[in-house]
Amino acid sequence: MTEKPGAKNTPTKLLDAGIVVCLFVFAVFAPHSIAVTQGAWLLGMALWALRFAFRPRPVLNRTPVDYVLLGFFILTGVSSFLSYEPDVSIGKLRAASLFTIVYLFVENVTSRRIARLLAITLVCSCVFSVVFTAGERIIGRGVKVFGVSAQSPLYKAGVRDGDTLLTADGKKLWSPQDLINALSESGQQPAAIAGYRHELVPIFKVPRGSLQAGATALEQLGIKDWSPGRDWRASGLYGQFVTYAEVLQLVLALALGLFVTLPVKRSLRGILLLLALAGFAFALLLTVTRASWLGCVASSLLIFVLTVPRRTIFIAGLMAIPLILTAVFVLQQKRNVGFLDSKDDSTTWRTVVWREGSKLLISKPRHLLVGIGMDSIKRRWRQWGMFDGGRIPWGHMHSNVLQIALERGLPALMLWLAFLGIYARTLWRSVRSRTKRHWVEQGILVGALGGLVGFFSSGLVHYNWGDSEVVMVFYALAGIALVVARPSEDSAETEGKASGR
Repeated sequence: MTEKPGAKNTPTKLLDAGIVVCLFVFAVFAPHSIAVTQGAWLLGMALWALRFAFRPRPVLNRTPVDYVLLGFFILTGVSSFLSYEPDVSIGKLRAASLFTIVYLFVENVTSRRIARLLAITLVCSCVFSVVFTAGERIIGRGVKVFGVSAQSPLYKAGVRDGDTLLTADGKKLWSPQDLINALSESGQQPAAIAGYRHELVPIFKVPRGSLQAGATALEQLGIKDWSPGRDWRASGLYGQFVTYAEVLQLVLALALGLFVTLPVKRSLRGILLLLALAGFAFALLLTVTRASWLGCVASSLLIFVLTVPRRTIFIAGLMAIPLILTAVFVLQQKRNVGFLDSKDDSTTWRTVVWREGSKLLISKPRHLLVGIGMDSIKRRWRQWGMFDGGRIPWGHMHSNVLQIALERGLPALMLWLAFLGIYARTLWRSVRSRTKRHWVEQGILVGALGGLVGFFSSGLVHYNWGDSEVVMVFYALAGIALVVARPSEDSAETEGKASGR
């Protein structure tokens, strides 16, 4: 049988199917595992590259962000090769190449139905992390001690009332008896007890064999009571609370976009989306991350302004007051700081590194032009007198704008801002257009625009652009949204748009 011109043969069909499978694996694991997500990205890119070896070859789609996004990557490469520490900066180009995720989605999501399913998959998968967070909170972690006496070996090592002891010599603690077992082991080196106190994780050195006399574990430890610890900042399956908070606010914006565009909200879909939103808000609250909270507020406000009447916005604002008060209370209890607290260490760190980073940026013309190179500061911060001489935690500038300008130069920063601006304009025009779409597609556009605003807002005081887990979700959402925003010649893709089929 003669094959029709342009018809796909078996290898091309298998490659196309394999790429789509990679996209769904990406969406399933993006809220949980960087290893699996990056594996899906790399495999998908390899299959896509291999696809060009077979006819009919893929037709590439243009997007409004192509020039600025590629230009940003090129300038990032230039700054890396001209870096103070080129071996370090060039090694970071792999993370910078994550922008190809946008094109992996844009070029291989061949129908809007697949785009809708990918968005829904991402939301559903993130719900699992909320269930995990709630379960972990119910079960608890470690041993939270109360009534620590001055004679206790724990007190002498620095443990105080309310501290949660998490591990002993790297082994998890589930009860006081686990702690007794660790301190009863033979050895001259003291036991290393990792604790949790607000957002600090101190290491207490407790001498072995220093237990008090007593018939119970509590008496031997010199404490009156204990409970499982439940006061740590939620981090989902990532192990890092800021990363989890940033991903949550992106997915929450997507879920909110889907909810507000749902035609019939008093339905099973509406109830499920509301439950998902409540879960995301609950988990985000437990991360105790103020910048992500504010980013979520900014994205939610924009979504409401775009989609609902002013009266509804007013009612939603009133309903949000208890949530805001709860957030302030949780912040005080978990981190022992106010919402705007000049005595907060994290606020002090930011003001110091912003001042030092700005001074380093303008110190030489080359810094303004090509930057100092990605991560070169981790080797040269002492030479440049950064991080208050090492008296505050060293790492980055706690701001996307300053970090990009310092590491890659002002031209790269301008292209990065242009990318975000053009992407925002594309979403805005698509949302405001009169094009009739399936409600999920409209929700994707609204949610992606809201997520962009939240991401940018929190990035003013966080370096979330340098967090690969967060950026991968951001790029995936951008790719899906650009597919939906793309003019379609096939109006049949909007099937069920009015009825919500």
